[in-house]
Amino acid sequence: MKLAVPILSVLALGLLAACTSTPESTVDYDDGLAAFSADSLKKHVAVLASDEFMGRMPFTEGETKTIEYLQAQYKAVGLEPGNGDSYLQEVPMVNIEATAAPAMQAQTPQGTLTLKAFDDYVIWTDRTEPDISLDKAELVFAGYGVVAPEYNWNDYAGLDVKGKVVLVMVNDPGFWAGDTTLFKGKEMTYNGRWTYKFEEAARQGAKGCLIIHRTDAAGYPFAVQQNNFNTSRLQLDNRGKDIPNCDVIGWVPESVAMKLLQAAGKDESLIKQADQKGFKAVPLDVTLSTTMQVKTTYNKTHNVIGKIVGTERPDEVIIYTAHWDHLGVGTPDATGDSIYNGALDNATGTAGLLELARAFKSLKTPPARTIVFLSVTAEEQGLWGSAYYAQNPIYPVKSTVANINMDGLNRFGATKDMVLVGEGQSELEDYTRELIEKEGGYISPVTHPEAGYYYRSDHFNFAKVGIPALYLESGADVIGKGKAYGQKLQDEYTANDYHKPSDEYDAATWTMEGAISELKLLFQVGKRLAFEEKWPQWKEGSEFKAIREARE
Repeated sequence: MKLAVPILSVLALGLLAACTSTPESTVDYDDGLAAFSADSLKKHVAVLASDEFMGRMPFTEGETKTIEYLQAQYKAVGLEPGNGDSYLQEVPMVNIEATAAPAMQAQTPQGTLTLKAFDDYVIWTDRTEPDISLDKAELVFAGYGVVAPEYNWNDYAGLDVKGKVVLVMVNDPGFWAGDTTLFKGKEMTYNGRWTYKFEEAARQGAKGCLIIHRTDAAGYPFAVQQNNFNTSRLQLDNRGKDIPNCDVIGWVPESVAMKLLQAAGKDESLIKQADQKGFKAVPLDVTLSTTMQVKTTYNKTHNVIGKIVGTERPDEVIIYTAHWDHLGVGTPDATGDSIYNGALDNATGTAGLLELARAFKSLKTPPARTIVFLSVTAEEQGLWGSAYYAQNPIYPVKSTVANINMDGLNRFGATKDMVLVGEGQSELEDYTRELIEKEGGYISPVTHPEAGYYYRSDHFNFAKVGIPALYLESGADVIGKGKAYGQKLQDEYTANDYHKPSDEYDAATWTMEGAISELKLLFQVGKRLAFEEKWPQWKEGSEFKAIREARE
């Protein structure tokens, strides 16, 4: 999508004039677009993704360098501190290093079945006690482990799982059977995400939760979970808070789950029953025993936040977000490189915040609403920086108009298309679609709706508290080169560079034309919000609509 300035000015005028409280004649709707610069964006990406910043891992020297750089740039742009007189929001966290025993014993009606850690299961814990164990804990098959009154579905109905381990399926009811009449069909809801399964099991009082892995249902192979076996994991420091957690959480491959079911005298028909309305959980007459040793370290990381105060409705806030963190220094690749630079993911989005800030600061007519630029920490470890902000907001949730999130910008040529992640959630999509289609561009569908991408970046934590949240992904239909060319570039990045040391800035090939085009689009969406009086709403069918309405 290539956003030409003259067309945008006419479009923005049409979109904004009817709802802005600022007289049309006093606002130049082209204003701000000239501030965007590919050279400026490249400069910031090159610095943030340099080896000097050591992969921008929280709690390391890489974090210190990153937050110092961002604070200096926020000041240079002219942003006011976003947290009182500070550009920082402390995020207290705990690093949990859980080392699992090499095996798990399953006592079954057919004898003892010994499962091998890493090969047959991957487990960890969000608890901080030094010794975690399952001691002949009863195993219960609880279908998808979903409680969703809006879909008239409750896998835990009439079931007491206190002190027990639940075995549940990944994704939403209907997915394994190919029944698209249940929930949202092929598109995953939050009930299908693995994080939800653990949260719901903990709310139900379960001691443990094991998710049955299937590649198409999860969206990635079991090897992705194996890569994180016995590694350190960050979690928010929840000391003193009543937040339930299972003792043991993790995954088992489908083949191992079938062995457990067969040892319990069951078969795959039990899996099929879980896709039927009225399914009742089934105790398996199997017990599990294993242990974990846990080491914890408490520390603080930081969100970086700046603002432009609105001239007419300063208490109404629009928040742009991007995560500054990446994976730090880790296992060397074949070339010996051990620095996970995270150039695309997400130095581009972090630099994009600075470009957006420059554009808003350059407006001749300052925004009527306050614009906040929030660079969050610990996204790669579980969206923790945005989760902490949503739970401890500097600006009241009730006064926050919208969130616009960036997690990776197009480093090559501009495209005709963009992808609306989680399409059907909020009216922010309508704002975006209108801008794109008036330019002759179009919206491409998410390629893997079953993967639940709307629940996998920082905007989700804003949605969880009821704030309409927009998240776009780059399109593939590169202007002048076509969709096959763009798709090839995306596929090559996923296969060769995603979460690898090779995700590095390349000055010779990264034109950033696509990134600038995307930033101009997000700027225009935010500019409309900045001047209008209307509040964008969640759409019917969104699981977040009732949350927002309860706050109004």
